[in-house]
Amino acid sequence: MRQNFFSHLECSYCGKDFPGDRLWNLCPDCGKPLLARYDLAAARENLQPGDFCCRENSLWRYAELLPVQQLENRLSLGEGWTPLIHATRLGEEVGFQKLFIKDEGNNPTGSFKARGLCLAVSRAKELGASALSIPSAGNAAGALSAYAALAGLPAHVFMPRDVPHPFVAECRALGAHVTLVDGLITDCGRLAAVEAQKHGRFDLSTLKEPYRLEGKKTMGYELAEQLGWQLPEVIIYPTGGGTGLVGMWKAFEELEQLGWIGRRRPRMVVVQSAGCAPLVRAFQENAEFARPWENAHTVADGLRVPAAVGDFLILKTLRESNGTAVAVSDEEMLQAANLIGRTQGLFVSPESGATLAAFQRLRQAGWIHPNERVVLFSTGSGYKYSHLWRK
Repeated sequence: MRQNFFSHLECSYCGKDFPGDRLWNLCPDCGKPLLARYDLAAARENLQPGDFCCRENSLWRYAELLPVQQLENRLSLGEGWTPLIHATRLGEEVGFQKLFIKDEGNNPTGSFKARGLCLAVSRAKELGASALSIPSAGNAAGALSAYAALAGLPAHVFMPRDVPHPFVAECRALGAHVTLVDGLITDCGRLAAVEAQKHGRFDLSTLKEPYRLEGKKTMGYELAEQLGWQLPEVIIYPTGGGTGLVGMWKAFEELEQLGWIGRRRPRMVVVQSAGCAPLVRAFQENAEFARPWENAHTVADGLRVPAAVGDFLILKTLRESNGTAVAVSDEEMLQAANLIGRTQGLFVSPESGATLAAFQRLRQAGWIHPNERVVLFSTGSGYKYSHLWRK
């Protein structure tokens, strides 16, 4: 078995350390997310970038830098190592040569959520959780249902009642207990928390436990490896809870400490829906935290997140990277999804389309320069959103 360098947990806000050998949710002192930390000095002595070239094509290729200790607890449905596509036909259409798409729709259950829930469920199983719970706009619920089934653990998912039916069907087919809630994901979160406390379930809400972030950070590791241990100039990411954005930024910090990349970082771009853009507003106001968005509405269920527990981490990432935040309309994101489809042969979710819409906006404004490498994150397949293309 490969050596593992996981060390402990650290609060992302107050900086206090906690042991990593038990189940934790938020920091008990300040209520902010906990982050997994590693002995990167030891890892640097024992690992080299070339060690990964012939490993399995899944996120477990980076097992030494992930928190799961025992091989039997590493659940897998083939998640990770998704294609990084040089979108040449799309680039010709929009007049930009170095445009790339990281296609997360190839993951199990059709979205990037498989990465985070793979790690979260694996670690929860390893630490003795007996039942799991999650509030979700759809894709995270499906991913939890799949990995909980693989782990043999009960899964309880809470989704808005108006979530597209394929999400509900997926969870039920995978054996999860489904509760539909009148309201938004924040309402689901409140009910899920009450029920988890009442019934002794472990809460896997976005950034309310430390390990979903570790699954998402593997997007950053993969991106660097697929580009020859270099990083692009710009990453555009559709952002609801923001775990992936924060996870990638954490990955880049770890990679620099390992000596595998230099200090240069991509400019990170948050894209949200104009109907639910709390992080865009907070970024424009130069605020540390984001005020909850009232009357949130958008066809992109993954972007209908009126409040994010990791808002300060997302906003910090944008400012440290000299990035920005953009809000686009539902019409823009669907038109962009169609453009990706007819040029690259990818049927992508509206959230994914939002990244291209943001790219076009920033390109027109001159914020993105002609010779830069730009990576759009397609976070999910369009198949669960097929009702949006009925007309």
